[in-house]
Amino acid sequence: MKLGQIKVNLQRFILKYFSIYISIEKVFNTNKTSSVRDFFKSNRPITTEFDLVRIGGDQDGGYLIPNDLSGIKYCFSPGVDVTSDFEFDLYNKFNIHSYLSDFSVNKPGIDCDGFTFQKKYLDSKTNVTKDTLSDWIRKENNDDEMILQMDIEGFEYDVLIETSSEVLKKFRIILIEFHWFDKIFSDNGFKTIKSIFDKLNKNFYIVHIHPNKCCGYSETKGIKIPNTIEYTFLRKDRVKYKKNSRQFPHELDHDKDFILPSNFYKIS
Repeated sequence: MKLGQIKVNLQRFILKYFSIYISIEKVFNTNKTSSVRDFFKSNRPITTEFDLVRIGGDQDGGYLIPNDLSGIKYCFSPGVDVTSDFEFDLYNKFNIHSYLSDFSVNKPGIDCDGFTFQKKYLDSKTNVTKDTLSDWIRKENNDDEMILQMDIEGFEYDVLIETSSEVLKKFRIILIEFHWFDKIFSDNGFKTIKSIFDKLNKNFYIVHIHPNKCCGYSETKGIKIPNTIEYTFLRKDRVKYKKNSRQFPHELDHDKDFILPSNFYKIS
């Protein structure tokens, strides 16, 4: 066979199998996109009999939570920023004591009699500088109704994977800021995020979603994702009435120009 013919045959071979590869990749991407769409269909926010109220500041440090605070005594709040407006409001308005934890600071940004601080990170294991959520709760001996407010810069995934449903169920209200949420477009990211939400869905409803404008959006095949996003959950046993929530942004949300994409709550 002449050299020219060999080159032609080689080119045909490469084009043939490259085309097959592209076709497989398209099917794979289509299946992944379908899985992501199904994820959002299974994780729609709802409205309950409890109106949302804003606790904390008007900007960062403030969160929307259901007005179902009667009987809650404690808040566990890993991740201490320069402000602790949320926890300060909980104590001054509702007499809810907050346990705060963060190894990166020496104390909260606000002095408050209603705070108990430990200099530790929250993580998936316990050692000199870290605590698991389970060990932290056990150490404080709190079995009453509680709130969990977690903003720990990406370690929320490890913590939530490690924490059992039984421990999470101790909290009536859970607020989590999910970082790198756009990883849902990758195989491992999707599996991790889905497994965490499947665990939370056993005992909780999503009652609010707020995109954090700090990190922008990512978009793939018409699915738009805030890269950092705040979820509010309410334990299911508290809910007697629910319907699909379609009001985004909420009237109490800040940054109303940074809008939650409709794929998070649109029914169709």
